[in-house]
Amino acid sequence: MELSTAKILVTGGTAGIGLETARQLRARGAQVAICGRHEARVREAAAALGALGIRADVSVEEDVVRLVREVIEAFGDYDVLINNAGFGSFAPLVETSVAEMQRVFATNVFGAMLVARESAKHFIARNRGNIVNISSSAGVRGFAGGTAYSASKFALSSMTECWRAELRKHNIRVMQVNPSEVQTEFVVSSGRPARAPSERKLQAGDIAQTIVAMLELPDRGFITETSVWATNPD
Repeated sequence: MELSTAKILVTGGTAGIGLETARQLRARGAQVAICGRHEARVREAAAALGALGIRADVSVEEDVVRLVREVIEAFGDYDVLINNAGFGSFAPLVETSVAEMQRVFATNVFGAMLVARESAKHFIARNRGNIVNISSSAGVRGFAGGTAYSASKFALSSMTECWRAELRKHNIRVMQVNPSEVQTEFVVSSGRPARAPSERKLQAGDIAQTIVAMLELPDRGFITETSVWATNPD
């Protein structure tokens, strides 16, 4: 697709992969909307990007309906969803509560579904669109301590396959990116100790570049899924 004329929503666009993806898309001329839960962070990021900022919590259905409506009203159209909002929670099985599982799924699974559902309604009506789900290597292979987070990303992968099967006949490309460890605020925000930065490990820009490349492929084809790993992080 031609990104200079694209109209794009990036959820979780105030930091990390979402912020960098929005930045690279704006650099290519796209009209970009970002959303996040915190009003001040949304305003600050939107101003820095020259993007449309909308405060919305994707785990709240009313917020999502309003979010997609406001994007369409502001841009006059809408053709790309970057389904990026999500967070991590890590604990051994014997210490994992139902409440914490529900909290993770509310954003990582139900939130992703809600934004995709509302976006797909518009994409189907216009017979064209793109959905890029940001999953994780944790959605390909589980690991100790990953019950809540890994399960949420496996669920997102399953939903991606379902949506792809449903939406291809409407010329809607449904794609998924599985990053391994990326050096962002994600580690600290999930309650784990900060790690020393390394030039050998993935950065948010690497994943953003991948997303941009997937979108720029001519509309007659699409990359269904790709995983991004650091070449030699040790």
